[in-house]
Amino acid sequence: MSRILGFCFLLTTPALLFANTGVAFVHGTGKQTDARNDYWTREMVDSVRQGLPNSSNYTVINCDFEQFMWDSAAAGCLADQLLSFINNRGITDLVVITHSNGGNVMRWILSNPTFDSRYPQIISKIRWVNALAASSLGTPLADAATNGNVFEIAVGWLLGYASDAVKQQQVSWMAHYNANNLYGTNGRPGLPVGFYNVVGSDVESSPFDGDSYCGGYTLNLGLEVTQEWLDNCSDGFLNCSSQAGAGQVWFYDTQLSNEPLSHNQSRRKCFGLDVVLRNDL
Repeated sequence: MSRILGFCFLLTTPALLFANTGVAFVHGTGKQTDARNDYWTREMVDSVRQGLPNSSNYTVINCDFEQFMWDSAAAGCLADQLLSFINNRGITDLVVITHSNGGNVMRWILSNPTFDSRYPQIISKIRWVNALAASSLGTPLADAATNGNVFEIAVGWLLGYASDAVKQQQVSWMAHYNANNLYGTNGRPGLPVGFYNVVGSDVESSPFDGDSYCGGYTLNLGLEVTQEWLDNCSDGFLNCSSQAGAGQVWFYDTQLSNEPLSHNQSRRKCFGLDVVLRNDL
């Protein structure tokens, strides 16, 4: 309800009534060079951007999110690409759609406006951030991969082993960052723009269920395995509590449809998620 009321308030302002709206897709952990095809898929991006008044006002970020969130290759690269998009397209109303660890990089920018002169310029143009399965409180899987125990082999395909970004997403490390460097979590100052979470609550990987193939059956099967080390409410990579740990919950997956969203499916055109994000624009 607060999200709806907030947008109704924005609609009463002349700036938004005549806004030039754009959308930015911000990927999660990994070093991306073609995130449109390799991370989000072209079908997902093209479906969502149809909700824009001008469907060409979109950008897909490609940065090195193997680094710590504040690194020049991570937040610096993100800031550079967002500001270039804003300036080149004349964007005055920006919706950011991010996934997984991309939410942490976005929160770094939103929480530290004095860290980089580009940050305030970007923040002033953002309407809100839609965070899909954000790793706001970290994940026990990052602890397992970093500590190199027997579970490392099982999660290496998912996390990329012990990169700085993986170390960053250890539960205790994220607790430190949330308490000292980031806004939006319980007991901390609020973020300067809305940070709305879509929470994935389960993984389905039955070979006899067609829904298990959305986003790739093999990936969902792997997430079914890693889910054994997480809470009952999890998307195979993150506990629901982590996904809901910063900002506000927009909705849980099963409130969207009868199907849960695995961590992989929450960045793909699965179960009407693309339509919800499209209509949000």
